[in-house]
Amino acid sequence: MKCPYCSHDNTRVIDSRPAENNAIRRRRACDECGRRFTTYEKVETIPLIVIKKDDNREAFDRTKLEGGILRACHKRPVSAEQISNLVNDVENELYDMGALEIPSQTIGEMVMNKMKELDAVAYVRFASVYREFKDINTFMDELRSVLK
Repeated sequence: MKCPYCSHDNTRVIDSRPAENNAIRRRRACDECGRRFTTYEKVETIPLIVIKKDDNREAFDRTKLEGGILRACHKRPVSAEQISNLVNDVENELYDMGALEIPSQTIGEMVMNKMKELDAVAYVRFASVYREFKDINTFMDELRSVLK
């Protein structure tokens, strides 16, 4: 690794530890100037393309998914760690599928299945937006299925 301060080629790793999102944090020191710096290593994956309901395609955005889940879990007893784990699980399952393009319906169903186990109220909130409930009857049908 090249030193960002003096551009010398010889640096050594002082410390390595896991970081967020399956990355590795490495603390390094330059053998020439003695300065320290941190690098992060992450496995580069092929970008996933999401096929939206209107057949438009866009890159998978983890933060967009996390935002929707956060809104559904607002004022619910669900920790940030649980939300992060849920997003990680969904993201890992998507990559494990091996497909380059994934319909948004597949992602939505994955999230709803996991949210049902996490918090029933958050699940219904997410489902009401995702499934675009038009009236109280469709909402009640979903509630009945949760209560079973």
